[in-house]
Amino acid sequence: MRNYTMEEEPKDIIVLGAIKKGAKKFAKIKDKTGIDPEELNKILEKLEERGFIRVERKKALFGGEKIELHVTDKGANELGQRIHEMEQKWDKMVQLYKSGDKKQLQEYMDQNRMDFPMMMFFGVMNMMMFSMMFSMLGASMHNYVPQDQVPPGAENQPADSGDAGGDMGDGGFDIDIGF
Repeated sequence: MRNYTMEEEPKDIIVLGAIKKGAKKFAKIKDKTGIDPEELNKILEKLEERGFIRVERKKALFGGEKIELHVTDKGANELGQRIHEMEQKWDKMVQLYKSGDKKQLQEYMDQNRMDFPMMMFFGVMNMMMFSMMFSMLGASMHNYVPQDQVPPGAENQPADSGDAGGDMGDGGFDIDIGF
């Protein structure tokens, strides 16, 4: 059994995913996840202790050292398992939505609300479908996912295709795609 609290686990998985997607340096991970530096440092220490990431120290060009983070096989396996679980939960939510059973959908969403930031970060959920679920329930996304837990760029995620760009307008981080 995992020894995480419900609130910290989603952020840990998001950080692990950011590293797996190529963010190898602290600043890049912070920008991709929107997690404050102090909390991010604790998460990275925890991931290293559990054997999910390894720290690689390299000599920098002009002296000193450069630190890079890499996901271990154990971390990649955990991440793959968690993404698979999220996909199964999302599929169940879609099935409940399509069945028109508001009560069951609401109960299932209430039980799994801590996974929503991860589902957004990894692109597991279709944001258009997600908003239709909230409409059916007469709720808003922020009843389930507080604004400070929405990963940077998630609110601009396309439903299936299209332009994910545009101004976020809320002073949030833009997604850094490496240019």
